[in-house]
Amino acid sequence: MTQKQLDESVAYLQSKGFDAPEIGIVLGTGLGRLVDEIEDSIEAHYHHIPFFPLATVEFHSGKLLYGNFEGKKVVVMQGRFHLYEGYDLMDVTYPIRVMHQLGIKKLFISNAAGAINLDFKKGDMMLIEDHINLQGGSPLAFKNVAAFGDRFVDMANPYDSEMRKKLMAIATKENISLKEGVYASVVGPQLETRAEYRMIKMLGADAVGMSTVPEVIVANHLRLPIIAVSVLTDECDPDNLQPVDIQEIIGIAKKTEPKMVKLFRELIKEL
Repeated sequence: MTQKQLDESVAYLQSKGFDAPEIGIVLGTGLGRLVDEIEDSIEAHYHHIPFFPLATVEFHSGKLLYGNFEGKKVVVMQGRFHLYEGYDLMDVTYPIRVMHQLGIKKLFISNAAGAINLDFKKGDMMLIEDHINLQGGSPLAFKNVAAFGDRFVDMANPYDSEMRKKLMAIATKENISLKEGVYASVVGPQLETRAEYRMIKMLGADAVGMSTVPEVIVANHLRLPIIAVSVLTDECDPDNLQPVDIQEIIGIAKKTEPKMVKLFRELIKEL
């Protein structure tokens, strides 16, 4: 990755009308409906944006959208990138750097995840308060990283406390159940074994997924405040483990999505 590549990606998007967005939003698996609520939207498909990776997962649609949402200019990633698609960590996080260079001041992230904490159930939502990186690498581990920000990024509080407090208050006010917990990120694409679920629980995670952590590390590198919500689509009880149906996971995500959109909408109104 070079600054010249970022400049070309940004110049292309600006030429399409992506003008000074305030908030970036990353939508996870089965969580694409928020884009229907964006007013005056402009689309840029990933395969048209210079140096952008391509989404290869069939249920990720692969486009960047720009428009108005609750009176704020937003840029939305509909379809994200994963290590399990064969990308490296710089590919996975390249769009975060592009959105930052376009001008975003805050980043909202959503994902679908499995519930490790057995008090959490399918269809619950979890506000991520901290994470465990089990992906075996860092998106900051490249030679010229210092050209883009500090090499040694502090991760004492990777998810913005102020926005977390506001979102919990909104959930209480709107009578929406919102848990809080620790997200563990693995490579995938295979789901975990019973022994792996036990290990992840022992490490202190409440949920597990295959995304989010690389983007959060880069956002911290860029000093972007972040909020992240997991929609819990399956229960990872190693003693009663059922085979997972990906279509069922997507179905549960879609069913829960309106609540997540409501939380994001109300928080954006308050910012």
